[in-house]
Amino acid sequence: MNIVFDPYTLKNCSPPPLANYFMQLVIVESPTKAKKISSFLGSDFSVLSSFGHVRDLPKSKLGVDVEHNFEPHYLIPAKAKKVVAELKEATGKSEKVILATDEDREGEAIAWHLVEALGLNKRQATSDKRQVERIAFHEITKPAIMKALENPREIDLNLVDAQQARRVLDRLVGYELSPFLWKKIRYGLSAGRVQSIALRLVVEREREIQNFIKEEYWSIEAELTSNKRPETRDKFRARLIKVGEKTLNKMDLKNETEAKKIIEQLLGAVYKIKEIIKKEVHRYPAPPFITSTLQQEAARKLGMSAKQTMMIAQQLYENGYITYMRTDSHNLAQSALEQAKKVITKHFGENYANPKQYTAKAKGAQEAHEAIRPTDLSARPEVIKKELDPKQFKLYDLIWKRTLASQMASAIFDQTTIDILATRDKRQETSYIFRANGQVVKFDGFIKVYTEGRDEHEPPEEESRLPEMTEGEILKLIQLLPLQHFTEPSPRYTDATLIKALEAHGIGRPSTYAPTLATIQDRKYVEKLEKKYHPTEIGFLVNDMLVENFPEIVDIGFTSHIEEGLDDIAEGKKKWIPLVEEFYTPFKKHLIEKEATVEKLEEQTDIPCPTCGKKMVIKFGRMGKFLACPDLECKTTKPLPEEEAKIKELDEKTKDERCPLCGKDMTVRRGRFGYFLGCSNYPRCKGISKIWNKTGFKCPNCRAKATERDGEQSRTTKEALRQGSGRSDKKLIGEIVEKKSRGRGKVFYACTNYPDCNFLMNKKPESEEELQRVWQDWKANPPKIKKPRKSADN
Repeated sequence: MNIVFDPYTLKNCSPPPLANYFMQLVIVESPTKAKKISSFLGSDFSVLSSFGHVRDLPKSKLGVDVEHNFEPHYLIPAKAKKVVAELKEATGKSEKVILATDEDREGEAIAWHLVEALGLNKRQATSDKRQVERIAFHEITKPAIMKALENPREIDLNLVDAQQARRVLDRLVGYELSPFLWKKIRYGLSAGRVQSIALRLVVEREREIQNFIKEEYWSIEAELTSNKRPETRDKFRARLIKVGEKTLNKMDLKNETEAKKIIEQLLGAVYKIKEIIKKEVHRYPAPPFITSTLQQEAARKLGMSAKQTMMIAQQLYENGYITYMRTDSHNLAQSALEQAKKVITKHFGENYANPKQYTAKAKGAQEAHEAIRPTDLSARPEVIKKELDPKQFKLYDLIWKRTLASQMASAIFDQTTIDILATRDKRQETSYIFRANGQVVKFDGFIKVYTEGRDEHEPPEEESRLPEMTEGEILKLIQLLPLQHFTEPSPRYTDATLIKALEAHGIGRPSTYAPTLATIQDRKYVEKLEKKYHPTEIGFLVNDMLVENFPEIVDIGFTSHIEEGLDDIAEGKKKWIPLVEEFYTPFKKHLIEKEATVEKLEEQTDIPCPTCGKKMVIKFGRMGKFLACPDLECKTTKPLPEEEAKIKELDEKTKDERCPLCGKDMTVRRGRFGYFLGCSNYPRCKGISKIWNKTGFKCPNCRAKATERDGEQSRTTKEALRQGSGRSDKKLIGEIVEKKSRGRGKVFYACTNYPDCNFLMNKKPESEEELQRVWQDWKANPPKIKKPRKSADN
């Protein structure tokens, strides 16, 4: 790329200021991406970041003109105005502006908004020859960036329209349906096209679990061994599958009596091998990752949430380690296929390599895009481990192994099925057939590198090896085992299974899965307990209100139809305004009808108002349910009886607590996250503290520190008096209380003065002697504890 004018070259004078150069300006979304791309380019280029979107719909109003073709009214948010001003100044000094935002709909829309916000659309109409170009790439590597610069294109307005249609649809639903929920349930609730479907799936699964009736059933297994080789290691199990001519289904043996009756009939039976079937079975590798499968597998294997997975994947992408992480294509570049073959052949042997392309199963998949893969497959995880933090390494390792395995040969198993006939004597009319299954790895193929994770409801694969036997062989019975089982409901959704369900129904696209799951948690519609989604009470209420009154919003088929329409817009097959109109016209009519007919959700009670005596009603607030007087002039509210009892119990438990700021009594209060203690002198004093489950023991570590400070007490007191505080800076001795770890919620015991005191123990102390012993051990080998993150308020 040439500089048009360089006075320093033409005249042997001092270099002019940067503003006089006609540079080529590259604009990307993030500073990390800008830094990486800048390292590939020479001094002709300046690379700046827009820090995400530079224009959006206003927060304070609808921002969509529903009377005039749903025209969106975009504005530059306050936080982006400084960046936009700096970018405008930079474009004025540039010969060429190159928009290098991400390759998906979101990135294309950001590029288009940059053109509008920076006035770049006016450059083509002026007499100067300055240009605006759009480049796209799948990975942030030097070859990919240089190739993109050599092949610029126009902004794809079809992709922009698809993103704009999604934004307008989501705004119409959010800004028009959410106020309905505020009026009918409580203020602060929200609804959304995709989030409401996700909530419905979680609620319906929970109701399945609640309504599930457990059923008992039994199975019978025989533990056998060969008479020729009676060693314990050769024993195996076979399951009863047939009694006479009747094949036993899962639920046929309903109780222990039925199972024991068959066992009695089998007393003294001879077990003879009736048939042995052997066959070779191939298992094929999974395709390389797309966004949804990466999120699912990271949840299964690494315990990462979808949001966390995408955050870490973004870091890997922006630093050049992996290709773009928002994609629904299984396609791999030819160069990646060739490199995969070389790496596999080098490390595992030529017979392990089997390069192949995969076709997408997802609706609307973009085959022109690439799957998620390492930019350099020769960069093995263990080689670059020092360059990555632990979580980045784990995710990169997962992506590397999955990509490599997808290009490897299938695994081959020798699968054996043995049917065993059990009879007591020749006169016995009823025969019994037992079956044993086993398989042995003949060629490991791709499983040498990677095997796909399984969801909890999927049965484990049989990997057992059966001893060598021959047809007609008589076996030795070790024991007959009647086994009791119970049917189980479908499991609650995890990140992996909820994303899988959304994808299977055609709901959402790569960029929406993680935000959708985060939204239903942020709104407190669901909570994750042991990594499983449980709907909250307000989640049930919101879902039921929408299902009853707005079935089209939470209809999976209709939402999938809209998603397909957005895909058609992206491909240039449809225009965006008719799609929005198709959705909005009946929706608005329905909304007006329901606003007039649906009553506010309240529960009647027999509890009299303490002020006016009218029967109080149960309402829903941000902190949960409460009692309120139906008389608007009375305005009396009070907690529910069970909450009053809880508060009374906690008041008794914490009656000796004092405010950490002013020393006055504390009172029990309830907030968004449960009960806590607040100063009785509020609002003059805003002291708060947690309500702990105390063990009754003072912290030995704090006591030791206090003893060390005793020698300086006199000096400290004098200094405090000199400064006019009138009190010592000696810290209070903490107490040992019960705490729970994040994630799995494991119980441990620690000091209330954390993080100033980080003493902790796994077991609840039973005596002072035990506490001292644990503390001495802890002091000798203190654990490494991460420093707590600063809160947003700090």
